[in-house]
Amino acid sequence: MTVARVTEITATSKKSFEEAVEEGVRRANKSLKQVKGAWVKDQEVVIEKGKIVEYKVKLKVTFVLTD
Repeated sequence: MTVARVTEITATSKKSFEEAVEEGVRRANKSLKQVKGAWVKDQEVVIEKGKIVEYKVKLKVTFVLTD
């Protein structure tokens, strides 16, 4: 039987939501073992002087627990 856990992480990018997702998944794989999936829970942007300066995503990351 497999048991998995879901954790929430936040990642940012100065370029795009897609890059923020990629960075979040890359970083999750560095810290967590057996990452199996992720989904975007929320997206937001940081605006300064009327321009988007940062893209932020909240990801739910699923990974399998090991003994």
